[in-house]
Amino acid sequence: MRLTVRVPASTANLGPGFDSFGLALALHDVIELEVTPSGLEVEVIDAGAGEMKGVPTDGTHLIVRALRRACRVLDVDLPGVRLRCHNAIPHSRGLGSSAAAVVAGIAAGYALAGRAIDDLALQLAAEFEGHADNAAASLFGGFVVAWNSGGRFHAERLEPHAAIRPVVAIPSTRSSTREARGLLPERVPLADAAFSVSRAALGVYAMTERPELLFTATDDRLHQAYRAPAYPDTARLVRTLREHGVAAAVSGAGPTVLALTTTGILPEDVGVEGFDVTELAIDPTGVHITAR
Repeated sequence: MRLTVRVPASTANLGPGFDSFGLALALHDVIELEVTPSGLEVEVIDAGAGEMKGVPTDGTHLIVRALRRACRVLDVDLPGVRLRCHNAIPHSRGLGSSAAAVVAGIAAGYALAGRAIDDLALQLAAEFEGHADNAAASLFGGFVVAWNSGGRFHAERLEPHAAIRPVVAIPSTRSSTREARGLLPERVPLADAAFSVSRAALGVYAMTERPELLFTATDDRLHQAYRAPAYPDTARLVRTLREHGVAAAVSGAGPTVLALTTTGILPEDVGVEGFDVTELAIDPTGVHITAR
């Protein structure tokens, strides 16, 4: 069997929705998969000329690991596999490249099993990262709210308002999700927690019904300030955009900046030197598989 898997990038948190909010973006990795009699072959094709240096091409590749995990759980025989990975999602930029790879592998396993994506697929994908926001967005598309209950991951897809036009500012520098998480404190002041809870609750309403409230809804006191020393240019751009009334936040663990606009552009007088700024539509459907 031959499959083509198309999986979108994602942005997580959207300000205060830490490990809970995810949004699928129309920037896609495309994986061509062929089941073979034996062996493993992985080819990585980078749309960004050298971006993927150091990506493994053996059994440790995330897609391979996720594919094998899904096949074990779904009782699918996988004697050998050939993968060709056309990567467009930049790595280590806060755009869900790791989650996209995992989702691609899980979805391919489901296709080989002849099964539709279900709640178990989310569980398998989220286990790789320990949270479901990026994985759920790449699986289901649109705007997602994810949570963990007793070790089980869940997510609900909501329809984002049609007026929302995300803009991302992607720097050339990278960040490590693990290092960024290491900067977070074990406890935060009660006032900051209450502030972020109220903004996150408002965020669901703003994302789906009232985009004019997104500026207030993306304000955060839970995690972004603690991570700012890891990417000062990102923190500066978020601060400057917000001073101009733009609903800006750090995308995931950074260092990409997310702006939730209704125009698709940033103010002209905001300095974006060192960032590649582009509008990305919201991906409405999530991972897509074609059998050949």
